[in-house]
Amino acid sequence: MALYDQPEAAGLGRDEWAAREAARRRQEARGPLGRLRRGWERIDLRLRWLALLALAALLPLATADAYAAQVAGLAGLYAILALGLTVVAGLGGLLDLGYVAFYGVGAYLYALLASPHLGWHWPFLLILPLAVAATALLGLLLGAPSLRLRGDYLAIVTLGFGQIAGLLFLNLDRVELPFLGLAQPLNLTGGPNGIIHVDPIALLGLHFDTPAACYELILAFVAVTFLAVYHLDRSHIGRALRAIREDELAAQAMGVDIRRLKLLAFAIGAAIAGAAGVLFAGWQGSVFPPNFDVSVLIMLYAMVVLGGVGSISGAISGAVILSILPELLRSPAWARLLFYGVLVGGLLWSCRRPWWKGPAILAAVAALGLALGALARALAPARFVAPPPAGSPLATALHAWLPLPQDGRAAGNVAFVLVVLALMGAARLHGRARWVLLVPTLYGLAFVWETRLVSEPSVTRMLLLGAGLVLLMSYRPQGLFGQRWVQRSQ
Repeated sequence: MALYDQPEAAGLGRDEWAAREAARRRQEARGPLGRLRRGWERIDLRLRWLALLALAALLPLATADAYAAQVAGLAGLYAILALGLTVVAGLGGLLDLGYVAFYGVGAYLYALLASPHLGWHWPFLLILPLAVAATALLGLLLGAPSLRLRGDYLAIVTLGFGQIAGLLFLNLDRVELPFLGLAQPLNLTGGPNGIIHVDPIALLGLHFDTPAACYELILAFVAVTFLAVYHLDRSHIGRALRAIREDELAAQAMGVDIRRLKLLAFAIGAAIAGAAGVLFAGWQGSVFPPNFDVSVLIMLYAMVVLGGVGSISGAISGAVILSILPELLRSPAWARLLFYGVLVGGLLWSCRRPWWKGPAILAAVAALGLALGALARALAPARFVAPPPAGSPLATALHAWLPLPQDGRAAGNVAFVLVVLALMGAARLHGRARWVLLVPTLYGLAFVWETRLVSEPSVTRMLLLGAGLVLLMSYRPQGLFGQRWVQRSQ
């Protein structure tokens, strides 16, 4: 497999599709946007991300909102976890479904050693290396019996480890230790009640006891983790891990020590997750078993896949997008702006050749809405919602374009089914018929959004995220920053 980026034309012994792909890339490289992109790519990746992280560190100066700092801190924690998962699943190609267990072990270690739960208040600088070493050792113990397993079998074993860890977090609140002569069972994890009143992080005389301060500390750990994973990726160990991911037998034939490198990948990923767990416990001030359940694992893999498996930039970008976007969608106003912005932007981008196709479809959708709105209000004005009082221009324009019935829930349910059927039909059509069907389909999407989804943020967030991931994987299966490979015939 080779990246086809040479200016060769299709001919005898050459792949025609690959030649078209090369021509498309040369076309995209022209113009001011192409020159800007090439200039950006010439800057070292480390400098780019460190500059972005330094810019993100100014967030507490831009706003004093503690909620914004908490959301940004959570995005930073997910970025650290996604980078650790990139080492295991992205570079090594090991489908580790027990990854979140190491995150939980690190958090519970800090909570046990720095809280009134056991009466110990160890310093952060002592607990952090201890948690990293303990989780790395657990990674080695998990990886050792899994070396002969691949694919689904490895996933099942590691998933079992993750489920066992979750059950231990939940049930180690009544441990019987008769040989110690204890009068009552030992409470290690607090069971479903977790461990509370965890000490805030103190480092070099600084106390990180506010959301803004914890956010700055998490950003510093993101930078350190990014640099560590970046240099690992470009070392001989990273190249060997990629070789194992692509073809394990070929890598072994070339002399790669597969056993040692797989264990190393498990250990490094587990150590990064353990460090993130320590930060999480000190940041949240408490730990509970649901903080480390399978939903966190699913979210982490979604972040890695969204950004591009094996891409360091993709891991950070996917973590930021999937951490912040659901919070923005909690607000109906932000959700509406995002929905229509993505809908219009996606349509214009997908229909950019020829340039007039996207605007023509939007104009047709607008004309259809105005015509249907005028017809509906003329025939049965009492059946539709009255116009809103003077407010935002967007709400006024939407009411004129999209008449909403009094019983919006029932109409929205029917429209949802029809829109799904229309999308399935559009996927099977080609040429002009697809674009004609797309006009009422887009109008139906807007109707479903206004009648059903905008009023139910909890459902809407998951639907939009799921639909966005499906569309992205359909049009860009390598993710946002994943490398697209094109085969060239020699």
